Amino acid sequence: MPGTLIYAEVQKGEIKKGSLEITSKAKGFGGEVSVCIIGSGVEALAPELAKYGADKIYVVDAPDYENYVTEAYVQAFAQVAEQVKPSVVLASATAQGKDLTPAIAARLNTGAISDCVDLTKNGDKLVAKRPMYAGKAYAMVEAAADPQVISVRPNSFAAAETAGAGAVEKVAVSLDASKIKVVVKSLELAQSDEPDQTEAEIIVSGGRGMKGPENFKMLEDLAKLFGPTATTGASRAAVDAGWRGHAYQVGQTGKTVSPNLYIACGISGAIQHMAGMGTSKVIVAINKDAEAPIFTKADYGVVDDLFNVVPALINEIKKIKG
Repeated sequence: MPGTLIYAEVQKGEIKKGSLEITSKAKGFGGEVSVCIIGSGVEALAPELAKYGADKIYVVDAPDYENYVTEAYVQAFAQVAEQVKPSVVLASATAQGKDLTPAIAARLNTGAISDCVDLTKNGDKLVAKRPMYAGKAYAMVEAAADPQVISVRPNSFAAAETAGAGAVEKVAVSLDASKIKVVVKSLELAQSDEPDQTEAEIIVSGGRGMKGPENFKMLEDLAKLFGPTATTGASRAAVDAGWRGHAYQVGQTGKTVSPNLYIACGISGAIQHMAGMGTSKVIVAINKDAEAPIFTKADYGVVDDLFNVVPALINEIKKIKG
């Protein structure tokens, strides 16, 4: 198929895992895989993209792009797209990707398909699978116009190392500063050694059944036993009660996640919560209410008090790990 251009997102000096996932996925579709990386001091990251299938890496590296500002990044990416003339534009459906892709589509006079969980090839087109109606159904969407602009939910694909040609080209773009109406004064990043919920492979979440903020320590202990790719989450009820910060909230008004394993502890399963975690590969629910809606979505369910189950699970994992 004709070429693909991918937006590679950088945060804390590293390329986000979701960008590597879509790069390796695009490599499997054939055609030239180009990647655009934008920022300040990002040129050194280009070889990492080649490991995951990038044939050509376009680097926009200048002090103007130290912080993400929509209009500045749209101008830069659109100029690279005009040079590459791709048939497909891909980005990870992170907060930044969801902000950027509609603006890119508007600039390129095409449509955008957002927050997809799978891509399949149909001739020279891609068919995108995206959740609808709070995850109750899926739509198979194919763009009528080129380029197809698609954002893909993190953890939808494996980030498989497949070497690409990796040719690097530094691009000097012209920035129209008069159109930039926003200036980033400061950036406050959460200080945590846990992965972001949107990129975590395992999430242990707690809801109203946790009874208080002090009991989330138990979930943190369980997550740590699963290793560095695991983190904790919370339902809206737990966040509204002040037991956890909003950064931990999973759901329609929080973060949308697709981990390999999602463990829901004391979460009843309100529709807005299940909309945010319904595409998890395996869902385990622990709840003493056998009628809780979460069990309709769960692959495995434990009907018992979480304060009996979670400590026992922690002890068993410790025994296995020795």
